[in-house]
Amino acid sequence: MNEQYAWLSSYPENVPKSVDNNKYTSLAQIFDDVVTRYKDKVAFQNMDKELTFNQLKVDVDAFAWFLQNKTNLKPGDRVAIQMPNLLQFPVAMFAVIKCGFVAVNTNPLYTPEEMKHQYKDSGAKALIILENFANNYEQIQADTDIETVIVTRIGDMLGGLKGGIVNLVVKYAKKMVPSYYLPNAITYKTVLLEGKDKRPTAVSITHKDLAFLQYTGGTTGLSKGAILTHGNICAQLSQIDGWLTGLFNKDGDTVVITALPLYHIFALTANCLTFFNYGARNVLITNPRDMPAFIKDLKKNPFSLITGVNTLFNGLLNQPEFKNVDFSHLKIALGGGMAVQDSVATRWQEVTKSPLLEAYGLSETSPAATINPTDGSHRMGTIGLPIPNTELKIFDDERNEVPIGQRGEIGIKGPQVMAGYWNNPEATKEVMHGNYFLSGDIGIMDEDGFFRIVDRKKEMVCVSGFNVYPSEVEAVISSHPKVLEVGVRSEPDAKTTECVMAFVVKKDVSLTEDEVREYCRKKLTNYKIPKKVVFRDELPKSNVGKILRRKMI
Repeated sequence: MNEQYAWLSSYPENVPKSVDNNKYTSLAQIFDDVVTRYKDKVAFQNMDKELTFNQLKVDVDAFAWFLQNKTNLKPGDRVAIQMPNLLQFPVAMFAVIKCGFVAVNTNPLYTPEEMKHQYKDSGAKALIILENFANNYEQIQADTDIETVIVTRIGDMLGGLKGGIVNLVVKYAKKMVPSYYLPNAITYKTVLLEGKDKRPTAVSITHKDLAFLQYTGGTTGLSKGAILTHGNICAQLSQIDGWLTGLFNKDGDTVVITALPLYHIFALTANCLTFFNYGARNVLITNPRDMPAFIKDLKKNPFSLITGVNTLFNGLLNQPEFKNVDFSHLKIALGGGMAVQDSVATRWQEVTKSPLLEAYGLSETSPAATINPTDGSHRMGTIGLPIPNTELKIFDDERNEVPIGQRGEIGIKGPQVMAGYWNNPEATKEVMHGNYFLSGDIGIMDEDGFFRIVDRKKEMVCVSGFNVYPSEVEAVISSHPKVLEVGVRSEPDAKTTECVMAFVVKKDVSLTEDEVREYCRKKLTNYKIPKKVVFRDELPKSNVGKILRRKMI
Protein backbone atom coordinates (compact mmCIF):
# COMPACT_ATOMS: atom_id res chain seq x y z
CA MET A 1 0.00 0.00 0.00
CA ASN A 2 1.16 3.54 -0.78
CA GLU A 3 2.69 4.84 2.44
CA GLN A 4 0.74 8.06 1.89
CA TYR A 5 -2.40 6.10 2.86
CA ALA A 6 -0.78 3.87 5.47
CA TRP A 7 -3.62 4.62 7.87
CA LEU A 8 -6.14 2.64 5.82
CA SER A 9 -4.49 -0.64 6.84
CA SER A 10 -5.11 0.33 10.50
CA TYR A 11 -8.83 1.01 10.04
CA PRO A 12 -11.14 -1.19 12.14
CA GLU A 13 -12.86 -3.83 10.02
CA ASN A 14 -16.28 -2.21 10.25
CA VAL A 15 -15.13 1.31 9.26
CA PRO A 16 -15.51 2.11 5.54
CA LYS A 17 -12.45 3.50 3.79
CA SER A 18 -14.63 6.06 2.03
CA VAL A 19 -18.11 7.51 2.54
CA ASP A 20 -20.67 9.34 0.44
CA ASN A 21 -20.12 13.09 0.84
CA ASN A 22 -23.58 13.67 -0.66
CA LYS A 23 -25.43 11.46 1.80
CA TYR A 24 -27.09 14.53 3.33
CA THR A 25 -28.49 17.43 1.29
CA SER A 26 -28.32 20.16 3.94
CA LEU A 27 -28.54 20.68 7.68
CA ALA A 28 -32.11 21.90 7.20
CA GLN A 29 -33.03 18.61 5.52
CA ILE A 30 -31.35 16.68 8.35
CA PHE A 31 -33.34 18.66 10.92
CA ASP A 32 -36.68 17.96 9.22
CA ASP A 33 -35.90 14.25 8.83
CA VAL A 34 -34.72 13.80 12.42
CA VAL A 35 -37.63 15.54 14.17
CA THR A 36 -40.05 13.50 12.05
CA ARG A 37 -38.27 10.25 12.89
CA TYR A 38 -37.86 10.64 16.67
CA LYS A 39 -40.95 12.69 17.63
CA ASP A 40 -41.56 12.11 21.36
CA LYS A 41 -37.99 11.11 22.20
CA VAL A 42 -36.02 13.69 24.19
CA ALA A 43 -33.72 15.76 22.00
CA PHE A 44 -32.18 18.14 24.55
CA GLN A 45 -32.16 18.39 28.31
CA ASN A 46 -30.92 21.21 30.52
CA MET A 47 -31.37 21.79 34.26
CA ASP A 48 -33.69 18.73 34.28
CA LYS A 49 -36.02 20.32 31.69
CA GLU A 50 -36.59 18.04 28.69
CA LEU A 51 -37.29 19.16 25.12
CA THR A 52 -38.65 16.48 22.78
CA PHE A 53 -37.98 16.43 19.06
CA ASN A 54 -41.64 17.35 18.48
CA GLN A 55 -41.44 20.37 20.79
CA LEU A 56 -38.10 21.36 19.29
CA LYS A 57 -39.73 21.42 15.85
CA VAL A 58 -42.59 23.59 17.12
CA ASP A 59 -40.18 26.10 18.69
CA VAL A 60 -37.77 26.12 15.74
CA ASP A 61 -40.64 26.69 13.30
CA ALA A 62 -41.97 29.56 15.42
CA PHE A 63 -38.53 31.14 15.71
CA ALA A 64 -37.80 30.70 12.00
CA TRP A 65 -41.19 32.21 11.04
CA PHE A 66 -40.44 35.27 13.16
CA LEU A 67 -36.99 35.74 11.61
CA GLN A 68 -38.46 35.48 8.11
CA ASN A 69 -41.50 37.69 8.68
CA LYS A 70 -40.66 40.17 11.42
CA THR A 71 -37.11 41.15 10.47
CA ASN A 72 -35.30 42.36 7.36
CA LEU A 73 -33.12 39.25 7.19
CA LYS A 74 -32.71 37.43 3.89
CA PRO A 75 -30.93 34.15 3.02
CA GLY A 76 -27.16 34.50 3.38
CA ASP A 77 -27.37 37.14 6.10
CA ARG A 78 -25.34 36.49 9.24
CA VAL A 79 -26.98 36.01 12.63
CA ALA A 80 -24.82 36.02 15.77
CA ILE A 81 -25.73 33.66 18.61
CA GLN A 82 -24.16 34.45 21.99
CA MET A 83 -25.13 32.22 24.89
CA PRO A 84 -23.88 29.25 26.93
CA ASN A 85 -25.41 25.76 26.82
CA LEU A 86 -29.12 26.38 27.22
CA LEU A 87 -32.14 24.90 25.45
CA GLN A 88 -32.45 28.22 23.62
CA PHE A 89 -29.23 27.54 21.72
CA PRO A 90 -30.36 24.63 19.51
CA VAL A 91 -33.72 26.34 18.93
CA ALA A 92 -32.05 29.54 17.71
CA MET A 93 -29.32 27.75 15.77
CA PHE A 94 -31.64 25.39 13.88
CA ALA A 95 -34.04 28.26 13.12
CA VAL A 96 -31.19 30.30 11.65
CA ILE A 97 -30.06 27.33 9.56
CA LYS A 98 -33.59 26.51 8.31
CA CYS A 99 -34.01 30.08 7.05
CA GLY A 100 -30.83 29.88 5.01
CA PHE A 101 -29.08 32.41 7.24
CA VAL A 102 -25.51 31.96 8.49
CA ALA A 103 -24.93 31.29 12.20
CA VAL A 104 -22.07 33.25 13.75
CA ASN A 105 -21.27 31.46 17.00
CA THR A 106 -19.94 33.87 19.60
CA ASN A 107 -18.24 33.21 22.92
CA PRO A 108 -20.48 34.73 25.65
CA LEU A 109 -17.39 35.68 27.68
CA TYR A 110 -16.03 37.95 24.97
CA THR A 111 -15.19 41.51 25.96
CA PRO A 112 -17.05 44.31 24.15
CA GLU A 113 -14.02 44.84 21.89
CA GLU A 114 -13.89 41.16 20.94
CA MET A 115 -17.61 41.22 20.24
CA LYS A 116 -17.25 44.31 18.09
CA HIS A 117 -14.52 42.71 15.99
CA GLN A 118 -16.55 39.57 15.35
CA TYR A 119 -19.81 41.40 14.62
CA LYS A 120 -18.16 43.94 12.34
CA ASP A 121 -16.03 41.37 10.56
CA SER A 122 -18.98 39.05 9.94
CA GLY A 123 -21.40 41.84 9.03
CA ALA A 124 -23.99 40.30 11.35
CA LYS A 125 -27.47 41.77 10.89
CA ALA A 126 -29.09 40.12 13.91
CA LEU A 127 -28.05 39.01 17.39
CA ILE A 128 -29.56 36.43 19.74
CA ILE A 129 -27.98 37.03 23.14
CA LEU A 130 -28.35 36.01 26.79
CA GLU A 131 -29.24 39.08 28.87
CA ASN A 132 -26.24 38.49 31.14
CA PHE A 133 -24.06 39.82 28.29
CA ALA A 134 -26.41 42.48 26.89
CA ASN A 135 -24.55 45.24 28.73
CA ASN A 136 -21.41 44.39 26.76
CA TYR A 137 -23.32 44.60 23.50
CA GLU A 138 -24.89 47.92 24.49
CA GLN A 139 -21.39 49.41 24.71
CA ILE A 140 -20.58 48.61 21.07
CA GLN A 141 -23.95 48.43 19.32
CA ALA A 142 -23.39 51.72 17.47
CA ASP A 143 -20.29 50.22 15.85
CA THR A 144 -22.12 47.23 14.37
CA ASP A 145 -24.56 46.59 11.51
CA ILE A 146 -26.95 44.68 13.78
CA GLU A 147 -30.61 45.65 13.22
CA THR A 148 -32.43 42.96 15.21
CA VAL A 149 -31.61 42.00 18.81
CA ILE A 150 -33.35 39.10 20.56
CA VAL A 151 -32.64 38.82 24.30
CA THR A 152 -33.19 35.67 26.32
CA ARG A 153 -32.87 34.81 30.01
CA ILE A 154 -31.44 31.66 31.54
CA GLY A 155 -34.81 30.38 32.75
CA ASP A 156 -36.84 31.15 29.61
CA MET A 157 -37.12 27.51 28.48
CA LEU A 158 -37.44 25.92 31.92
CA GLY A 159 -41.13 26.69 32.16
CA GLY A 160 -43.57 27.70 34.86
CA LEU A 161 -42.51 28.58 38.37
CA LYS A 162 -39.01 27.11 37.99
CA GLY A 163 -38.15 29.34 35.04
CA GLY A 164 -39.38 32.43 36.83
CA ILE A 165 -37.46 31.63 40.01
CA VAL A 166 -34.25 30.96 38.08
CA ASN A 167 -34.53 34.30 36.28
CA LEU A 168 -35.14 36.15 39.54
CA VAL A 169 -32.26 34.45 41.34
CA VAL A 170 -29.84 35.04 38.46
CA LYS A 171 -30.71 38.71 38.18
CA TYR A 172 -31.36 39.82 41.75
CA ALA A 173 -29.79 37.30 44.14
CA LYS A 174 -26.66 36.41 42.19
CA LYS A 175 -26.53 39.79 40.41
CA MET A 176 -25.31 38.15 37.21
CA VAL A 177 -27.14 40.56 34.88
CA PRO A 178 -25.53 44.01 34.63
CA SER A 179 -28.10 46.67 33.80
CA TYR A 180 -28.50 47.43 30.10
CA TYR A 181 -30.63 49.62 27.86
CA LEU A 182 -31.67 48.14 24.52
CA PRO A 183 -35.10 49.68 23.93
CA ASN A 184 -35.66 47.99 20.56
CA ALA A 185 -34.69 44.51 21.70
CA ILE A 186 -37.24 41.70 21.44
CA THR A 187 -37.55 39.02 24.09
CA TYR A 188 -37.07 35.37 23.24
CA LYS A 189 -40.49 34.54 24.65
CA THR A 190 -42.11 37.18 22.42
CA VAL A 191 -40.50 35.59 19.37
CA LEU A 192 -41.94 32.17 20.22
CA LEU A 193 -45.34 33.65 21.06
CA GLU A 194 -45.64 35.60 17.80
CA GLY A 195 -44.52 32.61 15.75
CA LYS A 196 -46.68 30.08 17.58
CA ASP A 197 -48.39 27.55 15.28
CA LYS A 198 -46.93 29.24 12.20
CA ARG A 199 -44.77 27.55 9.58
CA PRO A 200 -41.72 29.16 8.03
CA THR A 201 -41.27 29.34 4.28
CA ALA A 202 -39.07 26.51 2.97
CA VAL A 203 -35.75 27.73 1.59
CA SER A 204 -33.70 25.96 -1.06
CA ILE A 205 -30.28 25.18 0.46
CA THR A 206 -27.38 23.44 -1.28
CA HIS A 207 -23.95 22.20 -0.24
CA LYS A 208 -22.42 25.48 -1.45
CA ASP A 209 -24.49 27.64 0.88
CA LEU A 210 -22.87 28.93 4.07
CA ALA A 211 -23.99 27.38 7.35
CA PHE A 212 -21.57 28.80 9.94
CA LEU A 213 -18.93 31.45 10.34
CA GLN A 214 -16.83 29.75 12.99
CA TYR A 215 -14.32 32.17 14.43
CA THR A 216 -10.91 30.87 15.37
CA GLY A 217 -9.53 31.37 18.84
CA GLY A 218 -7.39 34.26 17.73
CA THR A 219 -4.16 32.81 19.17
CA THR A 220 -2.18 34.38 16.31
CA GLY A 221 -3.81 37.82 16.14
CA LEU A 222 -7.41 38.82 15.52
CA SER A 223 -9.80 35.90 15.21
CA LYS A 224 -10.77 34.92 11.67
CA GLY A 225 -14.10 33.57 10.48
CA ALA A 226 -13.76 30.09 8.99
CA ILE A 227 -16.42 29.68 6.30
CA LEU A 228 -18.15 26.35 6.85
CA THR A 229 -20.71 25.41 4.22
CA HIS A 230 -23.61 22.97 4.44
CA GLY A 231 -21.43 20.72 2.27
CA ASN A 232 -18.56 20.88 4.78
CA ILE A 233 -20.76 19.94 7.73
CA CYS A 234 -22.84 17.36 5.87
CA ALA A 235 -19.63 15.64 4.70
CA GLN A 236 -18.32 15.70 8.26
CA LEU A 237 -21.48 14.03 9.55
CA SER A 238 -21.08 11.29 6.91
CA GLN A 239 -17.45 10.82 7.90
CA ILE A 240 -18.31 10.47 11.59
CA ASP A 241 -21.18 8.12 10.71
CA GLY A 242 -18.61 5.90 9.04
CA TRP A 243 -16.17 6.07 11.93
CA LEU A 244 -18.80 5.21 14.54
CA THR A 245 -20.30 2.34 12.53
CA GLY A 246 -21.80 -0.21 14.91
CA LEU A 247 -20.93 1.71 18.08
CA PHE A 248 -24.09 3.78 18.59
CA ASN A 249 -27.51 2.76 17.38
CA LYS A 250 -29.76 5.34 15.78
CA ASP A 251 -32.62 4.26 18.03
CA GLY A 252 -32.94 7.40 20.13
CA ASP A 253 -31.60 5.75 23.29
CA THR A 254 -28.08 7.17 23.30
CA VAL A 255 -27.36 9.74 26.04
CA VAL A 256 -24.69 12.35 25.35
CA ILE A 257 -23.15 14.71 27.90
CA THR A 258 -22.39 18.13 26.43
CA ALA A 259 -20.21 20.08 28.84
CA LEU A 260 -18.23 21.86 26.14
CA PRO A 261 -20.05 24.97 24.89
CA LEU A 262 -22.15 24.50 21.76
CA TYR A 263 -20.70 27.66 20.23
CA HIS A 264 -17.36 25.80 20.04
CA ILE A 265 -16.90 23.76 16.86
CA PHE A 266 -16.10 20.52 18.73
CA ALA A 267 -19.38 20.42 20.66
CA LEU A 268 -21.36 21.97 17.81
CA THR A 269 -20.49 19.19 15.35
CA ALA A 270 -19.66 16.22 17.57
CA ASN A 271 -22.35 16.63 20.22
CA CYS A 272 -25.11 18.77 18.81
CA LEU A 273 -25.28 17.83 15.12
CA THR A 274 -23.87 14.29 15.03
CA PHE A 275 -25.86 12.94 17.93
CA PHE A 276 -28.96 14.98 17.08
CA ASN A 277 -28.84 13.00 13.83
CA TYR A 278 -28.69 9.81 15.95
CA GLY A 279 -31.80 10.81 17.88
CA ALA A 280 -29.78 11.01 21.07
CA ARG A 281 -30.75 12.68 24.34
CA ASN A 282 -28.30 15.56 24.60
CA VAL A 283 -27.75 16.68 28.20
CA LEU A 284 -26.55 20.29 28.12
CA ILE A 285 -24.32 21.38 31.00
CA THR A 286 -24.48 25.15 31.41
CA ASN A 287 -21.65 25.54 33.92
CA PRO A 288 -19.25 22.55 33.99
CA ARG A 289 -16.87 24.49 36.23
CA ASP A 290 -19.32 23.88 39.06
CA MET A 291 -17.99 20.33 39.38
CA PRO A 292 -20.25 19.16 42.26
CA ALA A 293 -23.39 20.20 40.34
CA PHE A 294 -21.96 18.74 37.12
CA ILE A 295 -21.40 15.39 38.81
CA LYS A 296 -24.97 15.43 40.14
CA ASP A 297 -26.14 15.71 36.53
CA LEU A 298 -23.88 12.81 35.55
CA LYS A 299 -25.35 10.68 38.34
CA LYS A 300 -28.91 11.40 37.23
CA ASN A 301 -28.20 10.64 33.56
CA PRO A 302 -26.30 7.39 32.88
CA PHE A 303 -24.54 8.34 29.68
CA SER A 304 -23.16 6.68 26.55
CA LEU A 305 -20.70 9.37 25.47
CA ILE A 306 -18.98 12.41 26.90
CA THR A 307 -16.73 14.84 25.09
CA GLY A 308 -14.31 17.29 26.62
CA VAL A 309 -10.82 18.66 26.86
CA ASN A 310 -8.00 17.30 29.01
CA THR A 311 -8.61 19.80 31.82
CA LEU A 312 -12.29 18.81 32.04
CA PHE A 313 -11.51 15.11 32.36
CA ASN A 314 -8.71 15.83 34.82
CA GLY A 315 -11.02 18.03 36.89
CA LEU A 316 -13.67 15.30 37.08
CA LEU A 317 -11.12 12.67 38.06
CA ASN A 318 -9.99 14.85 40.94
CA GLN A 319 -13.51 15.08 42.40
CA PRO A 320 -14.01 12.37 45.06
CA GLU A 321 -17.67 11.85 44.05
CA PHE A 322 -16.86 11.15 40.40
CA LYS A 323 -15.98 7.53 41.11
CA ASN A 324 -19.57 6.99 42.30
CA VAL A 325 -21.08 7.86 38.90
CA ASP A 326 -22.74 5.03 36.94
CA PHE A 327 -20.41 4.26 34.02
CA SER A 328 -22.14 1.04 32.93
CA HIS A 329 -23.54 2.65 29.77
CA LEU A 330 -20.40 4.59 28.83
CA LYS A 331 -18.89 3.44 25.54
CA ILE A 332 -16.26 6.10 24.89
CA ALA A 333 -15.10 9.52 26.00
CA LEU A 334 -13.72 11.76 23.28
CA GLY A 335 -11.02 14.30 24.01
CA GLY A 336 -10.01 17.16 21.74
CA GLY A 337 -9.17 20.86 21.74
CA MET A 338 -5.79 20.18 23.37
CA ALA A 339 -3.58 17.15 23.94
CA VAL A 340 -5.02 14.43 26.14
CA GLN A 341 -2.25 13.62 28.60
CA ASP A 342 -1.38 9.95 29.04
CA SER A 343 -1.68 10.22 32.82
CA VAL A 344 -5.27 11.51 32.49
CA ALA A 345 -6.24 8.89 29.88
CA THR A 346 -4.82 6.12 32.08
CA ARG A 347 -6.71 7.27 35.17
CA TRP A 348 -9.91 7.71 33.16
CA GLN A 349 -9.69 4.09 31.96
CA GLU A 350 -9.06 2.89 35.52
CA VAL A 351 -12.01 4.80 37.02
CA THR A 352 -14.63 4.47 34.27
CA LYS A 353 -13.51 1.16 32.68
CA SER A 354 -13.91 2.80 29.26
CA PRO A 355 -11.35 4.51 27.00
CA LEU A 356 -10.64 8.20 26.66
CA LEU A 357 -9.90 8.55 22.96
CA GLU A 358 -8.07 11.51 21.53
CA ALA A 359 -9.32 13.15 18.34
CA TYR A 360 -7.95 16.09 16.40
CA GLY A 361 -9.34 18.91 14.34
CA LEU A 362 -9.77 22.64 14.01
CA SER A 363 -12.49 25.18 13.33
CA GLU A 364 -11.21 25.20 9.75
CA THR A 365 -11.89 21.45 9.36
CA SER A 366 -15.44 21.29 10.75
CA PRO A 367 -13.57 20.08 12.99
CA ALA A 368 -12.63 16.36 12.86
CA ALA A 369 -9.60 15.31 10.81
CA THR A 370 -8.44 12.31 12.85
CA ILE A 371 -10.02 10.12 15.51
CA ASN A 372 -8.67 7.12 17.40
CA PRO A 373 -10.29 3.76 16.57
CA THR A 374 -13.19 2.77 18.80
CA ASP A 375 -12.63 -1.01 18.56
CA GLY A 376 -9.89 -1.20 21.19
CA SER A 377 -7.00 -0.62 18.78
CA HIS A 378 -6.60 3.03 19.81
CA ARG A 379 -3.12 4.24 20.74
CA MET A 380 -2.64 6.44 23.75
CA GLY A 381 -0.62 9.55 23.04
CA THR A 382 -1.76 9.74 19.40
CA ILE A 383 -4.55 11.68 17.73
CA GLY A 384 -5.57 8.53 15.86
CA LEU A 385 -6.10 7.99 12.13
CA PRO A 386 -7.47 10.24 9.38
CA ILE A 387 -11.21 9.68 9.12
CA PRO A 388 -12.78 8.51 5.81
CA ASN A 389 -12.25 10.79 2.78
CA THR A 390 -9.51 12.66 4.65
CA GLU A 391 -5.82 12.82 3.79
CA LEU A 392 -3.05 14.12 6.02
CA LYS A 393 0.50 14.94 5.02
CA ILE A 394 3.48 16.21 6.98
CA PHE A 395 5.27 19.17 5.41
CA ASP A 396 8.62 20.81 6.15
CA ASP A 397 9.15 24.58 6.30
CA GLU A 398 9.50 24.69 2.50
CA ARG A 399 6.16 22.88 2.16
CA ASN A 400 7.75 19.67 0.92
CA GLU A 401 6.30 16.38 2.16
CA VAL A 402 8.57 14.59 4.63
CA PRO A 403 9.02 10.81 5.02
CA ILE A 404 7.16 8.74 7.60
CA GLY A 405 8.52 9.26 11.11
CA GLN A 406 9.80 12.80 10.52
CA ARG A 407 8.38 15.91 12.13
CA GLY A 408 6.66 18.65 10.21
CA GLU A 409 3.51 20.70 9.88
CA ILE A 410 0.28 18.76 9.50
CA GLY A 411 -1.64 19.46 6.30
CA ILE A 412 -5.26 18.32 5.97
CA LYS A 413 -7.24 17.63 2.81
CA GLY A 414 -10.90 16.60 2.75
CA PRO A 415 -14.48 17.69 2.07
CA GLN A 416 -14.72 19.10 5.60
CA VAL A 417 -11.99 21.71 5.00
CA MET A 418 -13.38 25.26 5.09
CA ALA A 419 -14.10 27.32 1.99
CA GLY A 420 -11.68 29.96 3.31
CA TYR A 421 -11.57 32.80 5.82
CA TRP A 422 -14.39 35.32 5.63
CA ASN A 423 -13.34 38.43 3.67
CA ASN A 424 -9.68 37.51 4.14
CA PRO A 425 -8.14 36.05 0.97
CA GLU A 426 -4.61 36.81 2.16
CA ALA A 427 -5.00 34.77 5.34
CA THR A 428 -6.66 31.99 3.34
CA LYS A 429 -3.74 31.88 0.92
CA GLU A 430 -1.27 31.64 3.82
CA VAL A 431 -2.84 28.47 5.23
CA MET A 432 -3.62 26.63 2.00
CA HIS A 433 -1.05 24.55 0.12
CA GLY A 434 -2.95 23.34 -2.90
CA ASN A 435 -5.96 21.54 -1.40
CA TYR A 436 -4.21 21.03 1.94
CA PHE A 437 -5.00 23.21 4.94
CA LEU A 438 -1.81 23.87 6.90
CA SER A 439 -2.78 23.46 10.52
CA GLY A 440 0.11 25.16 12.29
CA ASP A 441 0.54 21.99 14.34
CA ILE A 442 3.75 19.97 14.31
CA GLY A 443 3.16 16.25 14.01
CA ILE A 444 4.56 12.87 13.07
CA MET A 445 2.98 9.94 11.23
CA ASP A 446 4.14 6.44 12.11
CA GLU A 447 4.33 3.49 9.73
CA ASP A 448 0.81 2.36 10.67
CA GLY A 449 -0.71 5.73 9.83
CA PHE A 450 -1.27 6.94 13.38
CA PHE A 451 -0.51 10.61 13.91
CA ARG A 452 0.94 12.26 16.96
CA ILE A 453 0.95 15.99 17.73
CA VAL A 454 4.30 17.30 18.85
CA ASP A 455 3.18 20.89 19.36
CA ARG A 456 1.93 24.13 17.95
CA LYS A 457 4.45 25.47 15.48
CA LYS A 458 4.38 28.93 17.04
CA GLU A 459 4.68 27.71 20.66
CA MET A 460 8.01 25.89 20.44
CA VAL A 461 10.72 26.95 22.87
CA CYS A 462 14.14 27.43 21.31
CA VAL A 463 16.89 26.71 23.85
CA SER A 464 20.34 27.39 22.41
CA GLY A 465 19.09 26.32 18.98
CA PHE A 466 17.33 23.19 20.24
CA ASN A 467 13.55 23.01 19.83
CA VAL A 468 11.60 22.10 22.95
CA TYR A 469 7.94 21.23 22.55
CA PRO A 470 5.87 22.44 25.54
CA SER A 471 3.47 19.49 25.37
CA GLU A 472 6.34 17.03 25.84
CA VAL A 473 7.45 18.78 29.05
CA GLU A 474 3.84 19.15 30.20
CA ALA A 475 3.25 15.43 29.71
CA VAL A 476 6.17 14.60 32.00
CA ILE A 477 5.30 17.09 34.74
CA SER A 478 1.60 16.17 34.68
CA SER A 479 2.50 12.56 35.47
CA HIS A 480 3.97 13.65 38.82
CA PRO A 481 1.55 12.48 41.55
CA LYS A 482 1.67 15.86 43.31
CA VAL A 483 0.73 17.88 40.19
CA LEU A 484 -2.86 18.83 39.35
CA GLU A 485 -2.27 20.94 36.21
CA VAL A 486 0.69 22.29 34.30
CA GLY A 487 1.40 24.68 31.47
CA VAL A 488 4.76 25.32 29.82
CA ARG A 489 5.95 28.26 27.73
CA SER A 490 9.12 30.02 26.71
CA GLU A 491 10.84 32.72 28.74
CA PRO A 492 13.63 35.03 27.48
CA ASP A 493 17.05 33.99 28.76
CA ALA A 494 20.35 35.85 28.44
CA LYS A 495 22.45 32.70 27.97
CA THR A 496 20.23 30.45 25.88
CA THR A 497 17.94 33.02 24.10
CA GLU A 498 14.93 31.20 25.55
CA CYS A 499 14.41 28.82 28.44
CA VAL A 500 11.60 26.53 29.53
CA MET A 501 9.24 27.94 32.15
CA ALA A 502 6.65 25.74 33.90
CA PHE A 503 3.49 26.95 35.65
CA VAL A 504 2.19 24.33 38.06
CA VAL A 505 -0.99 23.91 40.09
CA LYS A 506 -0.31 21.65 43.05
CA LYS A 507 -2.35 18.63 44.02
CA ASP A 508 -0.15 18.24 47.12
CA VAL A 509 0.94 21.44 48.91
CA SER A 510 4.32 19.88 49.79
CA LEU A 511 5.49 19.97 46.14
CA THR A 512 8.65 22.08 45.61
CA GLU A 513 10.46 23.55 42.59
CA ASP A 514 13.42 21.23 43.16
CA GLU A 515 11.09 18.25 43.23
CA VAL A 516 9.64 19.19 39.83
CA ARG A 517 13.10 19.68 38.29
CA GLU A 518 14.45 16.44 39.73
CA TYR A 519 11.45 14.56 38.36
CA CYS A 520 12.05 16.09 34.92
CA ARG A 521 15.76 15.30 35.10
CA LYS A 522 14.93 11.58 35.17
CA LYS A 523 12.80 11.79 32.02
CA LEU A 524 14.08 14.70 29.90
CA THR A 525 17.36 15.85 28.41
CA ASN A 526 18.95 18.76 30.20
CA TYR A 527 17.88 21.59 27.89
CA LYS A 528 14.20 20.53 28.22
CA ILE A 529 14.19 20.78 32.01
CA PRO A 530 12.33 23.91 33.21
CA LYS A 531 14.77 26.57 34.29
CA LYS A 532 11.94 28.29 36.12
CA VAL A 533 9.06 26.67 37.99
CA VAL A 534 6.30 28.82 39.45
CA PHE A 535 3.23 27.71 41.35
CA ARG A 536 -0.22 29.13 40.75
CA ASP A 537 -3.66 28.49 42.25
CA GLU A 538 -5.08 28.14 38.73
CA LEU A 539 -4.01 28.48 35.11
CA PRO A 540 -5.66 30.72 32.49
CA LYS A 541 -7.99 28.75 30.21
CA SER A 542 -10.05 29.31 27.10
CA ASN A 543 -13.82 29.06 27.04
CA VAL A 544 -13.55 25.29 26.54
CA GLY A 545 -10.95 24.77 29.25
CA LYS A 546 -7.82 24.70 27.10
CA ILE A 547 -4.81 26.04 28.99
CA LEU A 548 -3.70 29.30 27.39
CA ARG A 549 0.08 29.24 27.49
CA ARG A 550 0.40 32.76 26.13
CA LYS A 551 -1.54 34.15 29.12
CA MET A 552 0.45 32.41 31.84
CA ILE A 553 2.29 34.98 33.94
